[in-house]
Amino acid sequence: MDRYPPIADHGLVGDLQTAALVSSKGVIDWFAAPRFDSPSVFAALLDHDGGGYFRFAPEHPEGTWKQLYYPDTALVVTRFMSPDGVGETIDHMPVQTGLAATDRHSLVRVVRAVRGTVQFALECRPRFDYARATHELDLTPDTATFRSPGTTAYLQSTIPLDRDGQDVRTTITLNDGETAAVVFTVCAPDGEAPPPPTTERITNELWENIDFWQKWVRTSRYRGRWAAMVHRSAITLKLLTYAPSGAPVAAATMGLPEQVGGERNWDYRYTWVRDGSLSVRALLDLGFVEEATRFTHWLGARLAAHEGPDGEPLQIMYRVDGDPHLTEEILEHFEGYRGSYPVRAGNAASDQLQLDIYGEALYALAESRSIGEQAGYHGWKGLAGTLDWLADSWDRPDEGIWETRGGRKDFTYSRVMCWTAFDRGLKLAAEFSRPADTVRWTRARDTIFEQVMERGWNEKEQTLVQYYGGDVLDASLLLAPRVGFLSPRSPGWLNTLDAMDRVLVSDSLVYRYDPEASPDGLRGSEGTFSLCTFLYVDALARAGRLSQARYAFEKMQTYANHVGLFAEEIGPSGEQLGNFPQAFTHLSLIMAATTLDDALDRLPH
Repeated sequence: MDRYPPIADHGLVGDLQTAALVSSKGVIDWFAAPRFDSPSVFAALLDHDGGGYFRFAPEHPEGTWKQLYYPDTALVVTRFMSPDGVGETIDHMPVQTGLAATDRHSLVRVVRAVRGTVQFALECRPRFDYARATHELDLTPDTATFRSPGTTAYLQSTIPLDRDGQDVRTTITLNDGETAAVVFTVCAPDGEAPPPPTTERITNELWENIDFWQKWVRTSRYRGRWAAMVHRSAITLKLLTYAPSGAPVAAATMGLPEQVGGERNWDYRYTWVRDGSLSVRALLDLGFVEEATRFTHWLGARLAAHEGPDGEPLQIMYRVDGDPHLTEEILEHFEGYRGSYPVRAGNAASDQLQLDIYGEALYALAESRSIGEQAGYHGWKGLAGTLDWLADSWDRPDEGIWETRGGRKDFTYSRVMCWTAFDRGLKLAAEFSRPADTVRWTRARDTIFEQVMERGWNEKEQTLVQYYGGDVLDASLLLAPRVGFLSPRSPGWLNTLDAMDRVLVSDSLVYRYDPEASPDGLRGSEGTFSLCTFLYVDALARAGRLSQARYAFEKMQTYANHVGLFAEEIGPSGEQLGNFPQAFTHLSLIMAATTLDDALDRLPH
């Protein structure tokens, strides 16, 4: 077992309430339950020796490993080829099709000898509550019961299980065509054991899961040039969405580094208003109206709750059920991925002031039209009250989109998105004839535009810059033409795009900004942001630079992992860095693909 496999060396499985990572060597080294943002059960990816893992894979000193998704599904198939035989493991989590939250979640692992003879080794070593809680093992020949103070887990098997201290280890040799299966189920401390697994039940559940995902993908209306990549991204977004609330998490993991050995190791298992709001347009473009609508309802509930810090209508992120409390702590007993310390659980950025979120929220509500058609009078009053608050509050320094910890500044992107908030609010008020202080909103919108073009514009460089009075470029401004702040082919915007080409772009990969030129309060450097690369493709396509956009998009696909997934960043050697997989990257891939497809389709024949 690799001490720390590459971050990208994983597939993702999930049941729409939580998820697990499966390495290409058949090891589940990350799994939290019962929700995405719950404490971990397996976390060897953050501490090899103490984090816990679940291995069910061929035992052979030599061989070749391959991994793929069963087509148009979230089932991961890991294949092993050796001189003695060919084996495979199929991993999946039975989908929780209802909308009720549950504390019971199962990982199903089926192994098979495809050819010849294959010996498989099973090791199940759970470490509950981020490996802070002890457990005791009760063992019968086919069921292991792990009892921890806050959780009970059952490992049920079609093969005999052997004790290894308080864990389980066993081996089995399968001949051509033979199979075996295990089911690992996490539940409440007093939860009853599931019925024993049988070959028939395991097979039926597997095909039910395949049928669920393939039927869902068939509802997509995307028929463009990159269907495989777009649909894999759509499946990933759905896997990262907490079905009971409709809220997507930013990533399935926590603590994975933006720079190996560095301190930029954050917990991304929460719902960012920004990420979720921008996903609405991507989902609607694919025809997934139900998913987009459910998030806008969640967003409307957050606006109505008015739970932001210091009287703000929103905070930048929440737990998946809408809980605003995200206390950050350091897990001092975890060494971190390849020594990337500290490992943080929770996220202290939740109390930052980021004014851009109001623009993204209004962008989502305007795109879905749900505020006018479904939210009703009280929903509109909550939105209008938010814009009234913003009219008094937009002209303040904030921490900005990238959650810097180096002090507040007058970030240009924050002002652009405040403009977006008023622009979309005015359009919604007009479209649905809703009561609104349109005079005040119009004045705020126009004042922001003039301020940005005067103070966020660098006369010497002839570009928009990261913050007022500076000369640093920022890739977040690639969204400016998408929201309509500037025309995508206006001279000022093209100058900004050209400057980004020179400063932020490296072989089509895009940096967020230069931390040395704009200190963000953290040590170390970071890779290029995959989100920004896809925003760059989108902006190029809108600017009419289609050959450049298409080449950049095609090259970016070569940085995807072996099953089409992206982490947050690409490192200097092409390796994936940061939490994995990142929803923001996959939604921006969809945005770029649909924009580029539309532009290419409009070319004269």
